[in-house]
Amino acid sequence: MVKKYTLLKKDGEARRGKLETPHGIIQTPVFMNVGTLAAIKGAVSSMDLKEIECQVELSNTYHLHLRPGDKVVKNMGGLHKFMNWDRPILTDSGGFQVFSLSGMRKIKEEGVYFNSHIDGRKIFMGPEESMQIQSNLASTIAMAFDECIPNPSTRDYVNKSVARTTRWLERCKVEMERLNSLEDTINKEQMLFGINQGGIYEDIRIEHAKTITKFDLDGYAIGGLAVGETHEEMYRIIDAVVPYLPQEKPIYLMGVGLPSNILEAVSRGVDFFDCVLPARNGRHGHVFTKEGKINIMNAKYELDGRPIDEGCECPACKHYTRAYIRHLFKAKEMLAMRLCVLHNLYFYNKLMGDIRTAIDGGYFQDFKKQKLEEWGGKA
Repeated sequence: MVKKYTLLKKDGEARRGKLETPHGIIQTPVFMNVGTLAAIKGAVSSMDLKEIECQVELSNTYHLHLRPGDKVVKNMGGLHKFMNWDRPILTDSGGFQVFSLSGMRKIKEEGVYFNSHIDGRKIFMGPEESMQIQSNLASTIAMAFDECIPNPSTRDYVNKSVARTTRWLERCKVEMERLNSLEDTINKEQMLFGINQGGIYEDIRIEHAKTITKFDLDGYAIGGLAVGETHEEMYRIIDAVVPYLPQEKPIYLMGVGLPSNILEAVSRGVDFFDCVLPARNGRHGHVFTKEGKINIMNAKYELDGRPIDEGCECPACKHYTRAYIRHLFKAKEMLAMRLCVLHNLYFYNKLMGDIRTAIDGGYFQDFKKQKLEEWGGKA
């Protein structure tokens, strides 16, 4: 069974590794490109993802369960065949929707009762249902079902929620083992990552990390951050938690974030990242460059014949100017969004490649310092 993480090099706390999966090797640190409904918003295809050096695509369990339905995806041969993507896919568990749809759900021990954000129909999702949906999707990596705790939350609520998340994790593991043993399961080597929770309480986070480590999972995530706390609070929690997670397994910081956040988290031992931010920013004309983020719709770019970022090898920068892309936005042409999303995702994927090279070469701290200075707080 192919489920092996190998730590290749350390530079300080920064880790350079590889994760062998049924759908190929993931070189880490890695940024996963978010395709919520099995597509990157902004008219980006799976073929485009290969061109911009994407290693892992991330899709959303809750949303795909609603549309087109996970059973439809299974009937079509699983998510890889459905979206024509032969590299790794990670599916989140639906747990974040518990947080984001707070006005439309009730949390119970057995799971969560939702109202669909599409048509209002009632939905139930517990640990077993989440695993079943993700098994139908046949993703490479499935995430355990958890509750993403709002910030701030009382210490008493966080303690109770974390204890329930642990009980849910146990049920997830049992159900995944059952599903992987079934004859009609598409991906019988589906991997399971557990999620550390605990709000901004270091002691609860550490205790939970110790507890979930005993489950001997394929990887471990730090969840419930980037939900309103300061960057300093986020870094403090990462510093506290990472030493208590298994160092021989990949560590994933969920929903993060800015390029500067990624550099800081890599320096604290994180391997996996995801965020909608680069694609969302691109769709609104906010693009990342060597000098930081710029708004391509600003008037000063009306006659700018340079690419978005000089020296960039993305499809947008190789063929088009800032002036042209600005015109496309002003004319409300869909191509504008597509080009900027392609650029931003390439920027992130290239950044991760440069990070891996820096760790390999033993100069990551100098690389981090140089990038943060170049960006000047604008990334």
